[in-house]
Amino acid sequence: MKCLKGAKVILKDRIAENLNVYFDEKIRAITSDMPDESCEVIDCKGLFLSTGFIDIHIHGYANTDVADADYEGIKNVSKRLPENGVTAWVPTSITAPMEDVIKVLEVVRKMMPESREWIGAEILGVNVEGPFLNVKRKGAHEASLIIPPSAKAVEDYADVIRLITVAPEKDEGFKNIKRMKELGIIVSLGHSDADYDTAVSSFIDGGIDHITHLFNAQTGLLHRDPGIVGASLVSDVYTELICDTFHVNKNLFPLVYKMKGDKLCIITDCVRAGGMPDGRYMLGSLAFNLNGIKCTLDDGTIAGSVLRMNQGVKNFYENSGCTLWEAVNAASLNPARSIGIDKTKGSIEINKDADFTLFDSDFSIKLTIAGGRTCYEA
Repeated sequence: MKCLKGAKVILKDRIAENLNVYFDEKIRAITSDMPDESCEVIDCKGLFLSTGFIDIHIHGYANTDVADADYEGIKNVSKRLPENGVTAWVPTSITAPMEDVIKVLEVVRKMMPESREWIGAEILGVNVEGPFLNVKRKGAHEASLIIPPSAKAVEDYADVIRLITVAPEKDEGFKNIKRMKELGIIVSLGHSDADYDTAVSSFIDGGIDHITHLFNAQTGLLHRDPGIVGASLVSDVYTELICDTFHVNKNLFPLVYKMKGDKLCIITDCVRAGGMPDGRYMLGSLAFNLNGIKCTLDDGTIAGSVLRMNQGVKNFYENSGCTLWEAVNAASLNPARSIGIDKTKGSIEINKDADFTLFDSDFSIKLTIAGGRTCYEA
């Protein structure tokens, strides 16, 4: 048994001091009782202790792209992400020929159970972002590879697909979306030119309950044409937000916080250039340029981000008006709920997985523990 002692413990509804957190692979006790001599004590020295962050939309990191379907590369991402406080992630594919998307699904299917034993972030499944998009809102996806939604194309991989992005206006009667939902896949509305009414109908009639990176690659909010953004803000759907202050102006964070509450999920949308120097990189089949926090194609189109999750939490906390625990929830508990794993992950509670990250007032990560094992220490 181990004990985290002397931290400001960020629980799901408050910050508590004078609490000790006891764990092995699971959290066993949260109490003010002092550890006995048989317990290994980790002195947190007054730092903030939160549950580990969960990134449900991330294409790569450390010069690896999930789309490469490379086992060792994806494993290296799992080992590197704890430096950003991440203890679990959903590798995200990009528009490609279906045979290449299937290669990603097959390699991640093999890796999921193995990742629970690694000293690194656990792999939770795949987020399939493309090819079932609208060319009008393709963003940094290859237009020639975008195809109509097809549940049949993915039905053999329902066990490994956590999320899938679909443009609902391309699915007549939402028949493929409904079938995906029947298979247990969470369908996210994104890269879509749907109007407000179509978006709301897809929530009600199709069962979509997730929005891919709010504001980006979708119809915007106008006073006579509220679009997907308006539909998301007034509906009870989980909503992703890239909090790098480039994809979305930070002055909109208070609005999103007030409208979405516990349905907000901070994501990074990070690509292979994450953790790398400025330069030229590939996203799927497209080349892009990294300059500071900006990833853009040669024509200026935004091509993902290099956001680190701890920086995203900091950006949202400092600009939204939320509490610290709400900012942490947006990167942990809310994403866990959105993909149905909140019984085991997403908050510091007894019998949940022993996933923790320790950071200072500047959100610099000092220690990360996943499944009870230390996987990063500054």
